[in-house]
Amino acid sequence: MRKVIVSVFVTLDGVQDDPHEWSLGHWTDEYSGYARDQLFAADALLMGRVTYEGFAGSWPTMTDEDGAPEGFADRINTMPKYVASTTLRELDWTNSHLIEGDVVDAVRDLRHQPGGDILMYGCGGLARLLTRRGLVDEIRLWVHPVVLGRGEHVFAGWDETPMRLLRTRTFASGVVVLAHEPQS
Repeated sequence: MRKVIVSVFVTLDGVQDDPHEWSLGHWTDEYSGYARDQLFAADALLMGRVTYEGFAGSWPTMTDEDGAPEGFADRINTMPKYVASTTLRELDWTNSHLIEGDVVDAVRDLRHQPGGDILMYGCGGLARLLTRRGLVDEIRLWVHPVVLGRGEHVFAGWDETPMRLLRTRTFASGVVVLAHEPQS
């Protein structure tokens, strides 16, 4: 069975808003390699509307020459993307598919199809719903050494959710990736 992996950039004070504003200064070859490996371990992306609109607004025109890790832009632009939205009617980004009907059933079906991980960037309402339903296998928090003091917190609105630490990865830039498994 495929795994659903949630990957989210977050500040020390738990903010996930506008990561391009505060994460870019921490990109190193080591960090980029980890991001690339994570993407290449997946063969599908899962997104809510907000993440889809943000990514679809920038990734389709990006190439590796724009600073993405080697092969990253081609991979993210060509791989299947599944989008959960009740308001979007048309998806313009290559190989994007709107999830019709019940999103929980659709993700459950995706998990049972053959293939690699299903990667989900961001930790909003869709991640919260899927975690509550036992469909998220791992949450990776990329904790950046910056405090914003404002913004949307990564787990705002979540119910109490016990987690088990699977592993950590520390980069020379001070970013620490904390990989947790939600416990039922």
